[in-house]
Amino acid sequence: MVEMTRDEFEALVSDALDQIPSQLAAMMDNVAVFVEDEPDPATPDLLGLYEGIPLTERGEWYAGVLPDRILIYMGPTLRHCDSREQAVEEVRITVIHEVAHHFGFDDDELHELGWS
Repeated sequence: MVEMTRDEFEALVSDALDQIPSQLAAMMDNVAVFVEDEPDPATPDLLGLYEGIPLTERGEWYAGVLPDRILIYMGPTLRHCDSREQAVEEVRITVIHEVAHHFGFDDDELHELGWS
């Protein structure tokens, strides 16, 4: 397990978001990213979660809705990692994975691409 403050972990998430190519980042729409301590107890090992309507499923009806949410879970991520370097990489992978859901990729597609 890696020890890290919430501020340090949030900085890792911010750094991972900054690594998204600017062309893709510019296409992200109505989505907010949050750090949470723990996921739902039913899924204690979950590192991240996307909640919302992927860009590929939005139509002309899409207006006036609350932002999609990307949740990155600090507790399971740090328990999963043995070093700070591993935590940096795991956060990067998790952020990219959840952003990919925002763009409409499902878990099977992400697994095939090596992002699961």
